[in-house]
Amino acid sequence: MAENLTIPLPGRTIAAQAWGPIDGPLVLLLHGFPDSPHTWRHLGPRLAERGWRAIAPANRGYAPTGPAPDGNYELAALVRDVLDIQDALAAPGARAPRRALLIGHDWGSMIASGAASLAPDRFHAAILLAVPPLPVLLARAWPPRRLARHARTWLRQAPRSWYMLAAQAPLERVPALSHRFINEIWARWAPAYEYDADLAAAHRALPDAAHCRAALGYYRALWNPLRWRTSRAPERHGIYREHRVPILYLHGERDTCVRADLGASTPDHLPPASKARVVKGLGHFLHLEEPDRVNGAILRFVDGLPGGELDRAGQASQ
Repeated sequence: MAENLTIPLPGRTIAAQAWGPIDGPLVLLLHGFPDSPHTWRHLGPRLAERGWRAIAPANRGYAPTGPAPDGNYELAALVRDVLDIQDALAAPGARAPRRALLIGHDWGSMIASGAASLAPDRFHAAILLAVPPLPVLLARAWPPRRLARHARTWLRQAPRSWYMLAAQAPLERVPALSHRFINEIWARWAPAYEYDADLAAAHRALPDAAHCRAALGYYRALWNPLRWRTSRAPERHGIYREHRVPILYLHGERDTCVRADLGASTPDHLPPASKARVVKGLGHFLHLEEPDRVNGAILRFVDGLPGGELDRAGQASQ
């Protein structure tokens, strides 16, 4: 059974679930939208069995974590949360944070990708589910000539991104929108999966208008430069750099949220010891639809990392 933690960070706190020995090598499990740490209930215990200390934070704005005190939900701020969590979990008197393994799904994939790009010396590797690495997305969108070159791919994706437009609705409509919106998202993204328990957990994570505004704030900040904070400028640029740590990218063939072909060029952007794979027969919540299959692929990748066996990872985390 998972432990419930409260992790104090500068000016805020983060709630989390945890599995495994407190002194084990660290792995951070990052959830997406509209989801919760409950999404890692299959993988967390598997990692704990191997001696890892698995921490699944409730992202800022997802209960029991509160809305961000500064109202900032841009990606650079979410990446900073990951680095601050690492710092908070460092051993007393340690001169550096514990190196960690990153695993993320959906928004968690974007956060993990950004953290691995910004601070590669902090991480063994990053495992990204259902959203391509940030450098891949950037290469398809910037500069504008690349956006034009890949316009057909983005146009095919556009109908699946309808929810991003819904997230721009006036904030006063959020209470009426939220419950139906969350239900609709899960119905569309998990059509072949019995998701009742996960939907209930998502509603617990977004129980009121304040938390729903926070979750929608991720999308508002993503597309609106007016919401970007000047103080985050260095981090904002750093999170899109090409990766230097090994990456495992898994995408469900039947993903009804993000088209698998959006990440078709991923192998061209990955460093040595990385892998990219489209998983046949699975959708957006691939880690829930067939957890044994997907978690097995994750664990095999970790075991095959250069110097990434459990005993060496444990030594590196000290």
